[in-house]
Amino acid sequence: MLVKQVEIYTSPLCGFCHAAKRLLTSKGVEFSEVDIAVQPERCAEMMQRANGGRTVPQIFIGDEHVGGCDDLFALEHAGKLDGVLAA
Repeated sequence: MLVKQVEIYTSPLCGFCHAAKRLLTSKGVEFSEVDIAVQPERCAEMMQRANGGRTVPQIFIGDEHVGGCDDLFALEHAGKLDGVLAA
């Protein structure tokens, strides 16, 4: 399955970040990760892209802001994640 580009803003001690990455990995989805602990200057970028979202993870699929971990899992449980991911 071809998938859209996935980008996730994370921090290393965030359990929700790890859960979101595990879900994506279990589906065979490659993603780029921005660790805001390593790159704190990207935090402002994350908040702007996420319409003020200050917590991690912030997940983007293609040009769409999906939200956080709960939002990603909600898409999966509703059977909609594969459709959102499909390129």
